Amino acid sequence: MDTEGTYDARGTGADRVPRPAGPPPGGPAAPAHAGPPPAVPPPPSYAPQPRRPSADVSVEEWLRTPRPVREPGVWRFGHTPRPPEKPEGVSDRSLLVGVLISVLSGLLLWSLWRNGYIPYRLVPLKLFTPADWWYAGTFGGPRTIEGADALTVYEAVLFGLLVYGCGRLGNWSEIFRRHVAGRGQPFLALATAAAAGLAELLVWKDAVPLVRPVLILVATVAGGEIYQSQAVVNVIYALIAVGVLWPFARLGGWRALIAGRGGKATAEPPRDPAAPPDTPSPAEWPELRAAGRTDAAETLAAEVRTGRMNDVDVARVRHAWSVGRARPERLEALTEAVLRTGGAAALHPSGARDLPRRTARHDLLTGQVRIGSVAEHPHNPYPRRGSGIALEPALLGTSLLAVGPPGAGKSARLVRPVVESLSLQALAGRAAVLAVGSGGGELGPDDAFDVVVRIGDPASVHDFDLYGGTTDPDEAAGVLAEGLVGDVAQMDSRRAATVLAQLLGPYRAVHGHFPGVPALRELLDGDLAATDALREALAAGGHRTMLRELEARSRQQGGAGDPGPVLADRIALLDRPAFASFFATGDEARPFSLRSLEHLPLRVRIDLPERGHAEASRLLARLVLAQFTAIAAARADRSLFVCLVLDDATHTVTAETVRNIRRLRSVNAGAVLALRTVDDVPEGLHTALLGAVGCCMVFSGVTTWDGKRFAEVWGKEWVETREVAQHAVFADQPFTRALHGLRKLVTGKAVTRDAVTVRRVERERWSASELAYQLPAGHAVLSLTNVDGEHAAPLLVDLGG
Repeated sequence: MDTEGTYDARGTGADRVPRPAGPPPGGPAAPAHAGPPPAVPPPPSYAPQPRRPSADVSVEEWLRTPRPVREPGVWRFGHTPRPPEKPEGVSDRSLLVGVLISVLSGLLLWSLWRNGYIPYRLVPLKLFTPADWWYAGTFGGPRTIEGADALTVYEAVLFGLLVYGCGRLGNWSEIFRRHVAGRGQPFLALATAAAAGLAELLVWKDAVPLVRPVLILVATVAGGEIYQSQAVVNVIYALIAVGVLWPFARLGGWRALIAGRGGKATAEPPRDPAAPPDTPSPAEWPELRAAGRTDAAETLAAEVRTGRMNDVDVARVRHAWSVGRARPERLEALTEAVLRTGGAAALHPSGARDLPRRTARHDLLTGQVRIGSVAEHPHNPYPRRGSGIALEPALLGTSLLAVGPPGAGKSARLVRPVVESLSLQALAGRAAVLAVGSGGGELGPDDAFDVVVRIGDPASVHDFDLYGGTTDPDEAAGVLAEGLVGDVAQMDSRRAATVLAQLLGPYRAVHGHFPGVPALRELLDGDLAATDALREALAAGGHRTMLRELEARSRQQGGAGDPGPVLADRIALLDRPAFASFFATGDEARPFSLRSLEHLPLRVRIDLPERGHAEASRLLARLVLAQFTAIAAARADRSLFVCLVLDDATHTVTAETVRNIRRLRSVNAGAVLALRTVDDVPEGLHTALLGAVGCCMVFSGVTTWDGKRFAEVWGKEWVETREVAQHAVFADQPFTRALHGLRKLVTGKAVTRDAVTVRRVERERWSASELAYQLPAGHAVLSLTNVDGEHAAPLLVDLGG
């Protein structure tokens, strides 16, 4: 298969690419036992028209969208930080009462002032003006015209101070921001225009002392002769009118509104710019231009502008470029492929450029898949509320455990999006995915995978290799023992592995391959004919070491604690007529081996025979998990992220696999395990499993027993609590007692006062009862840890957000 020189460097030529998942063109699929597979047709130079990352965003816009670096789990595509939390404000009722009281108080004070009921009101003015302007005495009024003018200006200043003081006391600015400015345009402009008209009316009706004081001050500064010109008077009146309108125009944003209606408004700049102004756009491929590959950069930029590239193409070419920078010959091949085929360069070995259908939002530049949004809930930190929540390889590399009852949404809202994301990254050459489920298309359609293994289905194109593709008998025995008896508490898997190795080694030495299921069952049952035939073949071939292994097995057979009968009973689950065509190991057998995931970005799905063969399905799932952890840890090339997704991990976790899961994060691999309840794992492994995974997800509907285990994992935090105690108030004075009695008669409650106590206490982040009874349907609590050790506290996630 033509890979444009991108994948050939791994030593995996076209002849090693697995067969297609679906039937070959021109006829129905042949079963795996029917002989060699059909040849794989080469991929087309161009697949069908690429699709956009989403319906409303083109590839060019998708590339230009900012992706700021945030804490683990934040959906970075177009993320904008939430504004700082505002302190709890005064209620609307209190604001309106405060405004009403301040207005009434101001009117009362102004009425008392104008009617002379406030004593000594002219004393401050008389201290700074000549005495001959006033009549004698404290209450004497103005005696001359100058005194009357000074009193007019004095009253205007006091009126302004009174309005300012009432506005501050009544919190007029807050009610304006909340109920007028908060509604935006055009309501803000209309409200301020109405207020400006009312202010103009009051000013020119002399209800507000402004016009006469201004005229007096102008005459004092410029002389009274200035008013002999009517034009000057008109200018002064116009300035007064404009001065009254100006603050309302500022508050109402009239200028911006008029400019916007006139088409002069500019677009609001983004709150979080993508990059400094001098940074080139990713859509122009600056990394290729910096390396002198201008022609290739121009070709790719044109492909992006014309819509002939999708997000998978962009991610694939970028990844091929980053991988090839270390080898000039690889860059030359990539450059030639770009100039020849454009966005179809460095194609995935399958030739696919996208998935048939997507059910979630993906961002291939960051490798994220969005699974929901952080709910508006007091348990969630304020800055995270409303932001998107996403998973990526850096998080899945620490492995994820999801627990929830059937119907909670584990498959549709977690497993399927994760499998989709990893499949897209496999098409970009960055990951390999192994999805294991019960079939039925829950993990995606067949044409979304490169390999589909339907165990128990005669039409399946692929078999399954029970031995994981290894040729070492001890390694094969260890993995097979985990799959067969790893869930048996009283069984030592190491001893079971020894028994299997004593049979697998001699059989391979004679036949050149490991035994099939029927032959292995006969040897484990101690069938004399099978054992004698193997013994004679070993003696004839001179395999003395293997003959000694077989003799040791013969001596131990039937002894106390012999694991042979248990192994035979378990392997008998696979020796059924439904599996007669599977698990073959001869020369003509072509089983699929998980070792293909070591070096190829494959998309693999294994359908287990859950219906009618539940115990065999659990055995196979346990075997797949054991093989995956062993193969992932032994990889020599760890550039690909490899992930196993188990849609149902019931009775698959063993002590050895828990130890291996801990090591996955250091070998660029991860696992996603979905469980109905933690009790599906042996009780002795509960603590070890919860400590081995870095990400935990609890869906709505779990029991309090499961909730208790996760509450212990997530620990406690310091919180501030307020305790309010009401104490009765006892009055000593008769008048006060009478008021209290009247208040109790009206309200029906005794007079009390509140005593508030604020304390810092340590409480569980999420209690068992909250997880069991307070999680809404369609929600889950998710805690995250990335491979660098960064943590995100457990968050309540709306899976439909």
